[in-house]
Amino acid sequence: MFKTTLSAAAIAVTLFGLGQAQAQTVQPAPVQPEQIQIIELHTAQDAAAVLDARLAALKTVIGMTADQEKLWAPLDAAIRQVARNAADRRVQRESAAQPQDFVDILTRSADAEAARVADVKSVSGALKPLVASLSEAQRRRIPAFLGMREGRYGQPQPLAELWLFEDEN
Repeated sequence: MFKTTLSAAAIAVTLFGLGQAQAQTVQPAPVQPEQIQIIELHTAQDAAAVLDARLAALKTVIGMTADQEKLWAPLDAAIRQVARNAADRRVQRESAAQPQDFVDILTRSADAEAARVADVKSVSGALKPLVASLSEAQRRRIPAFLGMREGRYGQPQPLAELWLFEDEN
């Protein structure tokens, strides 16, 4: 009886082990690229909804006090203006004639960078009073949320990579 029970247990363990091995070797079929649906923002209302959500999230990330909240309106207005400017530049670029040569491309690139510089300066000007009132912990959260990172080889991050300008890309 003991041998029969032992044999039955050995067979069960072996069968269970084989079932486990087979279950582990069966891989789910990879998702094919055509199965992934990519949703792009196409309308001004879509872009406005995303901007509203980001601004609400930024306020949440900062965790402002009631006194700090009073300094929010100029920053909100500056960020919204930057988003409008970036969207306007994208529309202008899409409707512009094809560049004639590499000099034309360089000129357009320089003009776009100059416009982004002016926009970033308007945001940084609006940020100064608010940032001056924030704690160190509150200040630390802002760059990461804005998408700022250290550039390569000690170089500054290209402005176009900030989410403030994504409507321009």
